[in-house]
Parts: sequence; C-alpha cells; structure tokens
Amino acid sequence: MPSTDASPALKLQHSSPIGSSSGRLQSSENVPAPLKEKIVTELSGAELKKKAKAEKAARRAQALQEKQVAPSTPTSAGGPVPKSHKKDTKTTTDIRNTPARGGPKPTPVPVVNPAEDKTVEFFRHLSKPRTTSIAGAGKDVHPAVLALGLQMSNYTICGSCARLVATLETFKAVIQSYTTPPGNTLTRHLTSHVLSPQIEYLASCRPLSISMGNAIRWLKLEISKVDIDVPDSEAKKGLYEAIDGFIRERVTYADQIIAQSAADKIKEGDVILTYAKSSIVQKALFKAHGQGKRFRVIVVDSRPLHEGKHLAAALVKLDMDVTYCLLNGLSHNIRDATKVLLGAHAMMSNGRLFSRIGTALVAMEANAADKPVLVLCETIKFTERVALDSIVHNEIAPADELVIPGGPLEKWRDIKKLQLCNPMYDVTPAEYIQMIVTENGNVPPTSVPVLHRLGNESQQM
Repeated sequence: MPSTDASPALKLQHSSPIGSSSGRLQSSENVPAPLKEKIVTELSGAELKKKAKAEKAARRAQALQEKQVAPSTPTSAGGPVPKSHKKDTKTTTDIRNTPARGGPKPTPVPVVNPAEDKTVEFFRHLSKPRTTSIAGAGKDVHPAVLALGLQMSNYTICGSCARLVATLETFKAVIQSYTTPPGNTLTRHLTSHVLSPQIEYLASCRPLSISMGNAIRWLKLEISKVDIDVPDSEAKKGLYEAIDGFIRERVTYADQIIAQSAADKIKEGDVILTYAKSSIVQKALFKAHGQGKRFRVIVVDSRPLHEGKHLAAALVKLDMDVTYCLLNGLSHNIRDATKVLLGAHAMMSNGRLFSRIGTALVAMEANAADKPVLVLCETIKFTERVALDSIVHNEIAPADELVIPGGPLEKWRDIKKLQLCNPMYDVTPAEYIQMIVTENGNVPPTSVPVLHRLGNESQQM
C-alpha cells in the first residue's frame, strides 16, 4: 500500500544527514520513483556546493605545490609549453599574493623618510646652489675664470667694485688666449662662444652684481664695435686698452673723487658711524685722517661675514679712535654719531639703496635720531631697475653660514619645521638718505635715473 511504503522512507529522510551517501542509498531502495527523484533533486544543490569547495581547495593545493617545485624543475628544451587556462592563471596569481598559512612572515621593507625641504618658501625663487669647486665645469671655461669663481664663492674677493675689477682683468686673460677660428670673425664669435661660458660659470658661483652686469654689457658693446677687417692682434690690443680705460675712469678715478668729496664733509671732532665694510668709505676715512683731521669712527658690524672687523683693524693701524659694536648695539651708539657714511651695492632707479643686509636698519635708526645719512656710490653701480623690497631681487647665501660651531643651531637640519634664511642685501627707502656722493657730484636720491642715463649715453659714444 502507498501509505505503508512511504512512511519508512520519510522517516529515513529526516534521520539521515543531508550529506551522508549511505543514508541516501538506504532510503532510495524503499522510496517510489517520483518521491525518489524529488529527494535527489533537493540534495543535489548542497552536494554541488560541497563538491565545488573540495575542487577549489584541491586546485589551490596543486597550484601551491607546482609553485614550490617549479624553481627546481628544469625546463624542457624542445617540448611545447602547455597553455594554462585563464581560470587557473587567476588562481595562481591570487595564491602568489596571499601568504601561505604557517609559512615564514615576509620581512618588512624599511621605510626611508625623504629629507625635509629646508628652503624658505618666500625666497624659493632666489635659492640656487652655489658652485664651490671646479668639478662639473665646462671645458670652455678658462682656468683664470675657474680660479676667480672659487674666490668669489668663498668671499676671498668680496665687494661690488672688487668683483668688477677682478672680472674685467680675468676677461683680459681670456681675450689674450683667444684665437678666431677659420671662417669666423672676432666680433661675432668671441661674445657668444667664448665670453658666454665664462659669464655663466661666474654666475653659478655667485650672482652677478649690478656693477658687473653693467661692465659686461659695456664689454660686449666694445667687442661689437671692432671692425671685422682688423687683425686679431690689433683688435685684442684695442680691447685691452678699452678695459684698462674703463677700470681707470669708472672705478679708480671715481673712487678718488668720491673719497675726496666725502673727506671734505668730515669736520674736526666728528663722530662717523659706518656699517660693515665699504672700500670707498674706508678710502674716505683714510683721506680725512691724512688731512690731519681728528675724529672718531663707530663701526657697526653683523654676522655672518663680520666685514666690519677688517675695517676696524685697518683704522686702528692708523692710530684712529675706533669703536666696534655689533648691530644690537646700534641704538646706543647712534646717539654719539654726527654723520653716517654708508657704502652701496647698487642704487636703484627709484632712489632706493641696495646694500649689505642691515643697512636699512642703520639708516632707519639714524633717521629716527635725526642724523644725516650719506651714501658713497660710483655711478657704475646705478641701475634702471626699481626695487620696492628685498624679496623680488636678492642673493641668498648658504644657510649654514649662520651656524656657529658648537652653538644651538649646529644640528638645525635635524629639527623638524625649522628653516634658516641668509639674504645678503636689503633695500633702504629713499627718504632715509640725505645725499648720494658720486664722481659726478653730490645728488639727492631722485637724481639716480638721470645720472644713469648720462653714463649710458657717454659709453655709447
């Protein structure tokens, strides 16, 4: 009867595990065909899942075993390489990226932190590494230029006019060793192929000063005036004489006239305050002392160059009364001064003074104390540029020059978020300057562009 046969089958179905094959076989003997097909259909889904898991585990184990055996198994020379299925390749990649259980842990790769950028963002456009050796210099750079560049880089030759004279004297040696190649002319070949590499190397050692730039433009103009029909020997001789005449008129004679004019303004019993070291200010003080005038000099100095030490030492050798102090003693010593004499790196077209950093502070203190400020400057240092601040145009010296050995900043590069900036120059407003003493006379700051234009016109004649 149907009811009698079906009850054992239903009882066996609930008592046996779903995944048990023995239970399935025992129950299938007494189950009718329609019910048997229904039970097999219900159990086939679970079995398929279990079977798929087993096959997947087997493939993983096989792929792991092949990976371990592959390095030691020699590759057949002539046999074809069997192609692997796309599914197997994907599984092998997954196993390669997944560490095996119980295996050795991968060694962590040490993370190297990049060095912190110590450049001050405000002056990044001015921060350029200096060339401090002849390594990497071009083969076209003259040996005399190599030596001059190193002397400028380590401040052996310091000062605007000193660098100008040394540059022109070195260019004389470059011109002397120059020979015009066949098929070229001295006028066209010397400037572009010979002088340009020398100028680029000097600029890599230290940025060119305003006076150097004016002198280089003048020299290029003189070379362009050389007649192409003139022999090289005569052309070189003419350039030698032109360079000597330029140095004599624009520097040597100019310094003598300025020193004499400034010395005439120093009176008996004056107290002259000056900042750092200016060659033209030193000559003016020597000239006034040579005239028998007795006066006192206050030399204000600052780090890192301490140029004022050399000026104070030179004045002491002449038995002059000298007071030496650093910039932090300016406000105390400015009260004793009667005049302030300052040197210049350049005079801008808007009447502002571009000089060693700290000069603006000295001029400001002098103006507050109602002391006259006189700037001694040759017209070769005049420029058509306009300066409103010392940020757009300046020279940034290496920050390590500010570090004192054994001082608190000795390991400043290891301190996070600490940056040092060492600008070389600052800008003094024209209202702090009462007079500019030049070889063309004593003029106010507003006359700078006029004298600069007159100087350019005289050179082009």
